[in-house]
Amino acid sequence: MKKITTNEQFNELIQSDKEIIVKFYADWCPDCTRMNMFIGDILEEYNQNDWYELNKDELPDLAEKYQVMGIPSLLIFKNGEKTAHLHSANAKTPEEVTEFLSEHIS
Repeated sequence: MKKITTNEQFNELIQSDKEIIVKFYADWCPDCTRMNMFIGDILEEYNQNDWYELNKDELPDLAEKYQVMGIPSLLIFKNGEKTAHLHSANAKTPEEVTEFLSEHIS
């Protein structure tokens, strides 16, 4: 998973005409650490998509703009638009994450 470090990089990446997945996280977040333990298998399963991670504390304006209240959250973007958002409350297990992706990735 590649790291997004600037607003400019983020804005450029989300313009893609194919779906990209962005994980919003923070270093202090225990649920983010838990997700990291199982996300590798999901990355392999959905390797046709580009995956990125964004530290909410480093780029708080993006988290606010896209209504990321809890972390970890997975957001899907295509052509500059957010097309789906998996909120942290529903991102606790591999099953919840894969169900979300299967519903929202074409």
